[in-house]
Amino acid sequence: MQSRKPLELTLAIIKPHIVKSPFVLQKIRDLIIDNNLKIVRSRRTTLTRNEAELFYEEHKEKFFYNRLMTFMCSGPSDIHILADHDVIAKWRRLMGPTKVYQAQYTDPKTIRGMFGLSDTRNAAHGSDSIKSAEREIKIFFTDFDFQRWHEYEERFYNLGHLHFDPIAFIHTIDTNFPNTPGQEQITK
Repeated sequence: MQSRKPLELTLAIIKPHIVKSPFVLQKIRDLIIDNNLKIVRSRRTTLTRNEAELFYEEHKEKFFYNRLMTFMCSGPSDIHILADHDVIAKWRRLMGPTKVYQAQYTDPKTIRGMFGLSDTRNAAHGSDSIKSAEREIKIFFTDFDFQRWHEYEERFYNLGHLHFDPIAFIHTIDTNFPNTPGQEQITK
């Protein structure tokens, strides 16, 4: 049996000013689906001060820290775990440069180029490495088990044995799909 390349996971955050705009939120969701990124976990939440402090601890001494904290805790954000081959690089390409004015000039068809308002309100976040993704995912999905996902769920995402729920905006394992020989039945 031919082995498949392992999938990568990343954290994606759709920031509060986007969630408040249903039309723009749907455009970004369409970009995620149109680029064949799989949504492994999804939640809408207003970040607590503690979550934001953990998440942005590397920026604590920077001049924009208080503005960033205030904005990120100002309303609901959509937080997702995305999966695909090289998903970190793919999601970052879709988002475009962090600096909105640069994105608008050099990459106007990216998420930040189209929907970013400022460097703080740049529409979306994406992890910049596997290590960052693991740290960031654990902040917002405390019960997510990386080892279990790679052992029991990844193959279904890799083979496309999924069901997409557009209302919940998540892919789930299609339990009606016949198992491939040598695979045990997955139960929920």
